[in-house]
Amino acid sequence: MSPPPVHHSGGWQKGSPPPIEQYFAPDATYCWWDFISKVDIIHSPQHSHTSTHPTMNRGPNEFQRYARVFQQQLSKVNGGGSRGPAGRGGPAGMFAGLGGLILLGGGAMLLNNSLFNVDGGHRAIVYSRVSGVSSRIYNEGTHFVIPWFETPIVYDVRAKPRNVASLTGTKDLQMVNITCRVLSRPDVAQLPVIYRTLGQDYGERVLPSIVNEVLKSVVAQFNASQLITQREKVSRLIRENLVRRAGGFNILLDDVSITFMTFSPEFTNAVEAKQIAQQDAQRAAFVVDKARQEKQGMVVRAQGEAKSAELIGEAIKKSKDYIELKRLDTAREIASILANSPNKVVLDNEALLLNTLVDARLDGKKK
Repeated sequence: MSPPPVHHSGGWQKGSPPPIEQYFAPDATYCWWDFISKVDIIHSPQHSHTSTHPTMNRGPNEFQRYARVFQQQLSKVNGGGSRGPAGRGGPAGMFAGLGGLILLGGGAMLLNNSLFNVDGGHRAIVYSRVSGVSSRIYNEGTHFVIPWFETPIVYDVRAKPRNVASLTGTKDLQMVNITCRVLSRPDVAQLPVIYRTLGQDYGERVLPSIVNEVLKSVVAQFNASQLITQREKVSRLIRENLVRRAGGFNILLDDVSITFMTFSPEFTNAVEAKQIAQQDAQRAAFVVDKARQEKQGMVVRAQGEAKSAELIGEAIKKSKDYIELKRLDTAREIASILANSPNKVVLDNEALLLNTLVDARLDGKKK
């Protein structure tokens, strides 16, 4: 393997030894043994100069020169990517860039841990490792804290519904299943106290117990039937007692209502049977009252007819013309009916009773 030709400005003549740089490519990829095999350093007759490159006959002092040139070329190859200790791409520059990235990431993390947001409908307090829970209430927005030393604690201060069911007994020892719905929220001004005494799950710790207790105490004051007929009063008592009890835990109640109330099957059947019996009694009383009214109506009707007959008899005794007047009224009614009838009827005066007046006069003459 022969080294690639290297052109020099000075050049060299054929038959003379080539310059030393001729044997070193810029990338210094040729092995030292290859260099030795191509250069005769010691004059010896057994060396045959039959290689393809020009023969180099040098003295022993020239060997050091060859070594120095080789080392220079090799150092250029190994250090070609480095531009000095302070240059670009050097170890110092690489470590400086890595340090900058670490500082930038640490600063971003520190800034992120120093900020916290309070959303709408929320409030926050801060716990400090030095002074404990702060009394300051943080409103909606973005706020600053000291990382690791301070921790934000966010509360949802909007009203939240909760249904609490309770099985309790009434005053007449009837079991009733009642469900109460409450709308609760924390007292914003007392959030530090709530956190110290109850924590963030204050609703789970307080509301189920006090709602059950208040329901049992209020329902025990009424009979089962009164729970239905006086439901508004029962709801008012439950609301007043719950508001007072929850206020002791710094919890505000916006609304309290009874959403569901059922009794035992036996009591439900008894109430239904009672209602049926009452309806039957009312129906029987109505029938009796109806018969009484009908009887009184018949008596009144008979009394009216008797009185009418008595009056008619007295009128006839006083004057015979009363009978003739009644006959004329009857004839008028018959004529009106026949006139409105679609059928045509031909009658004489006797059928219409129009001859009664003549007959009455004739009878009077005979007497």
